[in-house]
Amino acid sequence: MTTFDEAATAIDRATSFAELGDGESAYRKLLKIVHPDVAPAAQRATATRVAAKLTELFARPRTLTTRRATYRLGEVVARGDLADLIALDDDKLLKLPRRPADNDLVRAEAAALTRLDRDGNPRHRAYAPRLIETFIHEDGAGARREALVLERLTGFVPLTTMLHKLDARDVAWMWRRLLTGLGWAHRAGVVHGAVVPEHVLIQPEEHGVVLVDWCYSVTPGTPVPAVVSRYRTTYPPEVLAKRPATAATDIYQAGGLMLALIDRPPAALRRFVAGCRYAAPRMRPQDAWQLLAELDELLEKLYGPRKFRHFTVPAA
Repeated sequence: MTTFDEAATAIDRATSFAELGDGESAYRKLLKIVHPDVAPAAQRATATRVAAKLTELFARPRTLTTRRATYRLGEVVARGDLADLIALDDDKLLKLPRRPADNDLVRAEAAALTRLDRDGNPRHRAYAPRLIETFIHEDGAGARREALVLERLTGFVPLTTMLHKLDARDVAWMWRRLLTGLGWAHRAGVVHGAVVPEHVLIQPEEHGVVLVDWCYSVTPGTPVPAVVSRYRTTYPPEVLAKRPATAATDIYQAGGLMLALIDRPPAALRRFVAGCRYAAPRMRPQDAWQLLAELDELLEKLYGPRKFRHFTVPAA
């Protein structure tokens, strides 16, 4: 839709904004084409009419109907590495890739979350978001994208603003829960493949941890399909070389992330992480739950018996 006539015709025919595009950016793009101030002089009356209809369509409460339900569409709440997260109702999110070329990665997330659901262990299920449904979304231009409906997590924040700011004793509970969640995933046959700050969310008051964005996940023995480019230097060699990923792949990246959170980490913790980040995967720990037991021993030597510490997210 590049000309005034094409845009005006599409708006005239539309019964909902969903037939024209997705979100505010699509609305603004169309409005620039049909606005009376920029339309051809001979088309001012038409422009006034279709611009008013466009605005009215965009202002209507928007809904999304799938095989399972009709959802109320809200605003874009986050833009991830390859997809947008859009509010649905009050407790769900629509995950929609920006490019159809990334459909395979979204399908990988659906497969991973389904596998985790089948594990059936309620003690561990909180370490990953729940998948509600999947469907194919076709936009006004005919582009077909794999879409996910996920549970919405409230009260969680990513680790992105906390690098090099935290006391090691506060990182301890995050580290313990991260290893617990990874151990659960590995036992279920899933390697996360991208343990980076944006993908680890914490609930500060209740010390919750959730791993999100399973788009890069694979079954053990399969290469990770892509990397988050801005964190390229944090990945282990086997990911960059497209060699098989294993539990040791996640352990490498998780150790580096946890160490990067700590302000002036003790030498003993540096050595512990160094043992998780050998270049050769076979030299690293292979079991996240066993590694957790070793971490607990080290933390007790450094700080004494474990106890609850109230945590406040540091200022950005």
